[in-house]
Amino acid sequence: MPEIPQEIRLNAFSMNTVGHLSPGLWRHPRDQSRRYLDLDYWMELAQTLERGKIDALFLADVLGVYDVYGGSADAALRGGVQVPVNDPLQLIPAMASVTSDLGFGVTSSVSFEHPFPFARRMSTLDHLTRGRVAWNVVTSYLTSGALNLGVSGQVAHDRRYDIAEEYLEVCYKLWERSWDDDAVVADAASGVYADPTRVHPIAHQGEFFAVPGIHLSEPSPQRTPYLFQAGASPRGVQFASRHAESVFVAAPSKTVLAKQIAGLQDALGAAGRTAGSVTVINQQTVVVAETDAEAQRLFQGYLELASGVGALTLMSGWTGIDFAQLDADSVLQDQASEGIQSVVRAFTAADPDRKWTIREIAEYAKIGGDGPVIVGSAATVADQLEGWVEETGVGGFNLAGIAVPETWSQVTELLVPELQKRGRFKKEYAPGTLREKLGGTGAAARVAADHPAAQVRIPA
Repeated sequence: MPEIPQEIRLNAFSMNTVGHLSPGLWRHPRDQSRRYLDLDYWMELAQTLERGKIDALFLADVLGVYDVYGGSADAALRGGVQVPVNDPLQLIPAMASVTSDLGFGVTSSVSFEHPFPFARRMSTLDHLTRGRVAWNVVTSYLTSGALNLGVSGQVAHDRRYDIAEEYLEVCYKLWERSWDDDAVVADAASGVYADPTRVHPIAHQGEFFAVPGIHLSEPSPQRTPYLFQAGASPRGVQFASRHAESVFVAAPSKTVLAKQIAGLQDALGAAGRTAGSVTVINQQTVVVAETDAEAQRLFQGYLELASGVGALTLMSGWTGIDFAQLDADSVLQDQASEGIQSVVRAFTAADPDRKWTIREIAEYAKIGGDGPVIVGSAATVADQLEGWVEETGVGGFNLAGIAVPETWSQVTELLVPELQKRGRFKKEYAPGTLREKLGGTGAAARVAADHPAAQVRIPA
């Protein structure tokens, strides 16, 4: 029998802002990102993605500004580089109301909000979406965010993950332990809505958090939302191996991606979880048209409006390195920072013989940030994506927008049908919650038994 090809996951990667990963493209005549303040814009986008059977809208977020480049936020403000930026969680209920299957991945940091109110907000979203919400767990890397929340400086990279470990422990106890499955009886005759004997204080007392009481929300469809984690540093991989159900990375080459995936699989075994149980999703940007020539024409038009300064503003924020202070022809060096450590390492490891200059980094990152770009017809792009899957073992892609929503219209109208024709992409959504849709046949709405969230449950 012929081997069944691996199905590819596709997410749309966006942000509640005017300029996400292709700085300067808000000026494009067909770009609608300035409508980000309009709820109709987001609802229309959600409906477009659901028509294309896209797995989820993955929403990035930052709680701070990109002020490392040049020592101020001026470049970010002038270029609309992820500022102004609004809360992504507020968008999800409206988008969920006009869709029935599209998932919603929301980025939220463990660094600046107490887990007790956050757990309630996620339970609320899980209820309102009927179990279609995911949490992208991040630890935050912008010092500006820390300062505006009264923290004197950014917590050291690895220490942020120590805090994250306990943060998730608190959330798991609230989501999984506090309420029994049968706690809500809703007995009108007796007047009892919830049985107090089946609702339990979590009595958490740790190094960073003290949460003695009960979760305020009754159990939601997934209880614990589907968990993404975005971290490829050694400490980030260790954290992901314990907690993530999907890992989001931005590898610029197949070589780097394959190494990251192999490292994660090793870490999963060390953490006592099943190898292959976590799907890796790589950041990717695609320009798709009817022909290769037309796609190249579109891409050149995008490049004309893309901002090199905006690209370096992003890179400076991600790495903690002020690229404005470096000569454009100097070579990027791997160096310690408290930013996203994997960004620098990915570029320096992509090709050991290549020396990336700052000028080349700016040109590379103008479209799609630190992820790779594929340009061509639907067949060409599908060939390339299949190559990434076969050569690295990656499970899918977060497709970043360029001119939006044009990018995602191209994906849903051209790329998706080509992948479906090849047996690489689903033709219908699976039923159930997001965890069930992504998990395949026999998947459950709740986290797997080998996940730490399951291990805090009170036995039946």
